[in-house]
Amino acid sequence: MELEEAIKQAITEAPARKFSESVDLAINLHNIDLTIPGNRVDVEVILPHGLGKPTKVAVFAAGETALRAKSAGADRILSGDDIKELGTDKRAARKLADEYKFFIAETQFMPIIGKSLGSILGKRGKMPTPLPPTQDITPQVQRLKNMIRIRSRDRPTFHLTVGNRNMNTKELAENIDAVLTKLEQTLKDGRHNLKSVYVKTTMGPSIRVI
Repeated sequence: MELEEAIKQAITEAPARKFSESVDLAINLHNIDLTIPGNRVDVEVILPHGLGKPTKVAVFAAGETALRAKSAGADRILSGDDIKELGTDKRAARKLADEYKFFIAETQFMPIIGKSLGSILGKRGKMPTPLPPTQDITPQVQRLKNMIRIRSRDRPTFHLTVGNRNMNTKELAENIDAVLTKLEQTLKDGRHNLKSVYVKTTMGPSIRVI
């Protein structure tokens, strides 16, 4: 089925909800041994049109970098003292890790983040992207706002969000195309490792696209 047609069908056949449903992909791999870590998918993709809703980014920074991060649209700025407090409050640290999709940190904070929050952020695949002292944080924040991470772990079936049903079909199709292109570039045998791909809304029917 043509991609845009499949998206239209998935949205049309999904019952109306009182919330804005996400549009998701269900991806099934085959002919690849995912017990071998090197074969697993763990990549980042910039979606041309974002997710259709804000992606929350938190930044560990101080001084001028903190001000720039806030101006660039970072959703939360955390200081060195915040890191220490979170290190002693695991509940708050877990809440932080679940609430924010991506993290950036000035390199000066990386050692204490690893010590205090590494077990929580690392488990979720959310360790911060290090920011060198001379690098402008603005493009980093803006990039992460449109980025998703694709992770298969050791299972052949996994899911990811590529937008929401309020976006137009063309935007969703271009987002999905970006994901499929990245997967083909990443998988050992490219498209031959894609057994099937389905598109669906959060609670709607699955429509096959591959």
